[in-house]
Amino acid sequence: MLDFLNPILGRSPDRIKAHVEIYTWQTCPYCIRAKTLLWWKGVNYTEYKIDGDEVARNAMAIRANGKRSLPQIFINNQHVGGCDDIHKLDGNGELDSLLAQATV
Repeated sequence: MLDFLNPILGRSPDRIKAHVEIYTWQTCPYCIRAKTLLWWKGVNYTEYKIDGDEVARNAMAIRANGKRSLPQIFINNQHVGGCDDIHKLDGNGELDSLLAQATV
């Protein structure tokens, strides 16, 4: 609806080719912050809400090299870390190029 604002706001959802997955808890402020960044970038992501589900959290930890904190974010099946990590990638100018890569 307001897609004409994307260039003005620096958003490029048409360049997003990556498959993004994020493990979250509904009320986790870091999860909300990470999802807000992804939304701002125009990313359509798959969210796994694992509130209180230890089986799902253990499965996430296996994928995330033992990390159990939330959120845990994967781009094209590659673990990129949590909220601070994705914001650091964005601050370093690396996130956009990761998001532009198509799933292999």
